[in-house]
Amino acid sequence: MGLRPKYDRDQQHHIPMVGHWMDLTGTALILEGGGLRGNYTAGVLRFFMDQGLYFPYVIGVSIGACNGSNYVARQPERNRVVNTRYVRDRRFLSYRRLLAGGGLFGMPFVFGTIPLELVPFDFERFFASDQRHITTVTDCVTGDPRYYEKDRLGRLDFLRILQAGCSLPLLQKPVRWDGRVLMDGGIADPIPLRKSMADGNTRQVLILTQPRGYRKKASLLVGLIRLRYARYPGLGRALADRHQRYNDTMQWIDDLERKKEIFTIRPTAPLVVSRAERNKDKLYAIYDQGYNDAAAHDAALTDYLAGGRESDRSANRLSPRRPE
Repeated sequence: MGLRPKYDRDQQHHIPMVGHWMDLTGTALILEGGGLRGNYTAGVLRFFMDQGLYFPYVIGVSIGACNGSNYVARQPERNRVVNTRYVRDRRFLSYRRLLAGGGLFGMPFVFGTIPLELVPFDFERFFASDQRHITTVTDCVTGDPRYYEKDRLGRLDFLRILQAGCSLPLLQKPVRWDGRVLMDGGIADPIPLRKSMADGNTRQVLILTQPRGYRKKASLLVGLIRLRYARYPGLGRALADRHQRYNDTMQWIDDLERKKEIFTIRPTAPLVVSRAERNKDKLYAIYDQGYNDAAAHDAALTDYLAGGRESDRSANRLSPRRPE
């Protein structure tokens, strides 16, 4: 039986960090999106935080950016709490609201009430961190990705960018910010590996929410989206070839992984949750799965980060352990 994080499902706990040292200069942590499948990523990040493993460069897409923000803010339980406690709350997720012309997710609640009141986000620690945090979004006019760094945003602007990065066509309304119309970053750049490399990172750790071999099919909704968002031609273009862009990126990732040039943690089989999952037990299960998968990759990840140096491997092993 694998490791299982100890937690009270209704409370946040702040776990003391385990002492850990390793030279991570030039190392990126890249977090895929996937709606509430991101609870898998949350489990992986919880393991990293329990081990005191913090990467200097964090870039995420959709819920990956949200999970990454709590990682940078050193709030180890906040991802799990936010992603599970409110899934049956109509303020959080409501098909009735969607059918009435609103969004599937209640964005004022998700990116306002929760971080500002119910489960406070530690803005001070987040912005004080020397870790880089980058949120990926799609510019609806051009169809190109845009990347927003935390250090160039204020508190409310940051929440607005996170909201834009989680806004999918037909399910949520676009976000207007700084003269641009923005939506989910996964449309234009589903896994921002090239961006990380362009920023000078030489080691890449990817947390993915789909198993090896997964490939997207062309969307059947492209025509409807082009009609609905006729004012934003770039959005339609980006969606039309999104599947090909994603599949090419995944093939590239698989090739780089075989060469041991990057490191990935991903589920071995499709996660048994939907993008808008409301079953808390399933969400807890994939959180535990992510934690256990990260623990199982402990030795291999240490070897990758050590770059083959035996002294680093023996001194910096990330030993799997149960959180206290």
